[in-house]
Order: sequence, then C-alpha cells, then structure tokens
Amino acid sequence: MMEAFNLADQFVDRHLREGRGEKIAIRCGDRAVTYAQVAEDTTRVGNGLRALGIQPPERVLIALPDGPEFAAAYFGAMKIGAVAVPTNPSLKPADYAYLLDESEAAALIVQADVHAQIEPVLADRRFLRHVIVCGPDWDEWLAAQSADLTAALTRAIDPAFWLWTSGSTGMPKAAVHLHRDWICCCENYAGGVLGITTDDVTFSSSKLFHAYGLGNGLMFPFHAGATTVLYPGRPQAAAILKAAQEFRPTLFFSVPTLYAAMLEDGGSYDLGSVRLAVSAAEPLPAEMFRRWKQRFGVEILDGIGSTEALHIYLSARAGKVRPGSTGEPVPGYEIRIVDAEGADVPRGSIGDLLVRGESTARLYWNRPDLSEQRMRDGWFYSGDKYWIDEDGYFWYAGRSDDMVRVSGQWVSPIEVESALVEHEAVMEAAVVGHTEPGGLGTVKAFVVLRQGFAGTDELIRDLQAFVRQRIAPYKYPRRVEFLAELPKNATGKLLRYKLRELDCGQAGL
Repeated sequence: MMEAFNLADQFVDRHLREGRGEKIAIRCGDRAVTYAQVAEDTTRVGNGLRALGIQPPERVLIALPDGPEFAAAYFGAMKIGAVAVPTNPSLKPADYAYLLDESEAAALIVQADVHAQIEPVLADRRFLRHVIVCGPDWDEWLAAQSADLTAALTRAIDPAFWLWTSGSTGMPKAAVHLHRDWICCCENYAGGVLGITTDDVTFSSSKLFHAYGLGNGLMFPFHAGATTVLYPGRPQAAAILKAAQEFRPTLFFSVPTLYAAMLEDGGSYDLGSVRLAVSAAEPLPAEMFRRWKQRFGVEILDGIGSTEALHIYLSARAGKVRPGSTGEPVPGYEIRIVDAEGADVPRGSIGDLLVRGESTARLYWNRPDLSEQRMRDGWFYSGDKYWIDEDGYFWYAGRSDDMVRVSGQWVSPIEVESALVEHEAVMEAAVVGHTEPGGLGTVKAFVVLRQGFAGTDELIRDLQAFVRQRIAPYKYPRRVEFLAELPKNATGKLLRYKLRELDCGQAGL
C-alpha cells in the first residue's frame, strides 16, 4: 500500500513539528500570522467542513481574496481529504453558477461581499449543500470548531485540488492535480532555480486563485518555511510598488503587463530588498528586462508554465539571462520540440512544445476527449511554439493558432511584438493576422503607447520603419491600431482572440 501523504500536513503542520510555529508565515496589511495560527485555522476549517458532512473527494469551491482566510480554506479542505477548488473572487453570478455546477461542489467558501452579489443563483445549484460566508461571523464560526484534527490518510496520487483554465477562449475547464504535485514545483523550480530558503520573503502581484500566483504566494514560501506577503487588492502598479517597498520582499513575482505599468510609474521606490524578480503568463520583452534592471538593479527571470503543468517548467537563470529568451528547462522536467508528425525538430527550427514532469495534471474534469488529446503518456501538449538556439536556450514563437502567414511564410507574433516594444513610444504591443480586402494576409499590430506619445500617422510610419530595420522586412505590421490597453484575462494573459474581433482595421498605412 502506498504511504499516506497529505498536502496540508506537508505544507502546514510540518512546520510545527520542525519548530517553526512562531515564525511569521503571512503578512497581509497590518496582520502578521504565524505558522501556528495558520495551522490552527486550517484545522478549524477542516473540522467545520467535516461537521457539515463534506467527505473525500467532494469539492469545496473557494472564492476568497488573497489573505490568511484563503490559506485556511485551501489547506483545510485538503486536510480532510476533500478537493480544494480556488476560484477568481471577481466574477459575475452566472460564472459562479457555471463553476459550481461544473465542479459539482458540495460546499462554497465565499467572501461576504461576493456572497451578497451571487446569492440569487445559489439556490438553484444541484450539488451545492453548504455555503460558508467569510465575513463578520467568520471568526465566530472558526472558534466553534475543534482545534484538533489529524490529517486524512490520503495518498500522494489522490486528487487534492483543481485549478481552472480556459486557454485564450472558451468556458473554464478544471485541471485535476494530486497531493504530490506541488512538491515537484517547490523542489525543482522554487528550490533549484530560485534557491528559496526560510529567510526569504515572497510577494506576488498574481493572485492565489491562479496556478502562478498560488505557487509564488503560498506554496513556495510554505514549502520552504519562508514568509509570504499577501495583497488582497487589485494589482495596480503604484499600489504594488508601494507594498513591495513597505514589506521588503526578497523574491518578487509579476507579469509583463504589470512590469510595463510599473516602469511607467514615475514614483521613486526602493526595491533594494529584492534579490530576484520573476515573470510569467506572457513572454517578457528583452527591452522590458533591460529597462527594469537599469531602474531597479535586479534581474527578471522570465519563465513559462501552465495550469496543467502547475507552474514554471522553462526558466531563465540568475546571472545567465539572455533577454528575450525563456531560458532552459527546469530540473525535473523533460522538454521536447516536435513537428506535426511528433518527431523532434533540429535546433533553430520552430515546433510544438511538449513537457513531462511529476507536477503535470492527469486529466481535465469532464473532458475525456481533450484529456486524451493533450495529455499523452505523461506528456502535456502545450500548444506553444518554440525553437532552441545552438546554446540550448529556448525562444517562444507564439501559440500554435496564433502564427501568421505572410507571403507564404510563417511569422511569429512574438518576434514582431518584441521589435515594437523596443521603440521608445511603445509600452505594449500585440500582433494578429489581418486579411486585406483583396485576400492578402498581412500583420496587424495593436499598440499601447507610453505616456507623452500620441498615436499619429507619422508615428505609425516610424514604427513600421523601426520594425523593418530589426527583423525581416516582410514581417513588419502593414496596419497599426492604438489602444488604451490590451485585453487581458484575470491572470494577465493576452486575449488575442479579442484583438481579432476588434480587427476592422481603420488605422494604418
């Protein structure tokens, strides 16, 4: 029989056994919560759920902002063998109705203000039996539960938590993860690449309901016995910079969109405590890396991961960053770049990225055909296009369905976007294919300008000439449209399909 392994025991209770009970685990606003307090609240949540009749492997949907309550709910569900399902706490009532039905959640733990908005849709949910509201009565509810609970005798290969993913479009689907999955990420990426220790303080602008934010802001520090800074508000540039200056993290995690916005902020901030910054969700432009390092004196390590693989599996390394490159494989992961027939492509050629590692989800809930298509023999078919240079560095070329055909040749939108953001006027850029009236396929760029620049015809000509000087001329954007911001999802990932919908192309030359 396989040895018992419970994620909550490994990431929370273990610290009490190892003498870290009084160490600060979470800083959130003016609150400082120790590992002993997190362990007690986790146990009380678990007992509260058990008293309501929640049994393994029933699902518990969690719609809470980042904070100690999220940690207690997430770990508490798993401690009794139930399955924790973190969810964006900023959705519409219809979204929660879908997620509750799709997950067949037996219980919902929800912030009071969110509950007030979605209460009308809760009565019609077929599987939902209990709603626990995190508000004025939360502490009273916790206090009514026992502070004594032995972790359920789950196994490493038992389901522990689900994470929602929808790719660039479509209704969310759940990637099913096991009790052991975070160990792979924590040991190989957090430990092997970032070198996290008990002395580190982590701060992530990305939220805990998303795989990237969950690793950065909870699982990595809790595996190492470090301290995390949790910020429940919206991730806006000035507020994040102010929090980073106040709480003095040593590891800082964000996404390219927010790095760009922080670089635009004219305030003077001291980020001298940060030894490494990390970026994911979208490729980090080389120019953004250079500007950030010049301003704050710290490297950003770009990486790519996925909800299915749980966290980053390709990453740049400190002191070895090649700006614009995603870096090299994270220890513990196998990476292949293959052609349409599944054969490995030679270096320098673009192909489809496959990844295999212990953290990879085994299936999508209720999606057998998609699970079979994208998860084969332990390999996850990511849908990303990559190529490898002669030194073994990986370079992102875009999503498989984002490549643009121009003059009979494939164009990577990432290459054009990277060239555009090197221009002094450009804060962000996104590229899609555009069909001219005569049927000719060309490149169209959507551009967000930096402060002080205006979207004129003269600037369009300048941007087009700028790109032609840096990459093959046929790849330059024949059309350019200026936007106030690019469409992104809640995790900062570009919604390129929305740009295609906008493509009625009046601007451009």
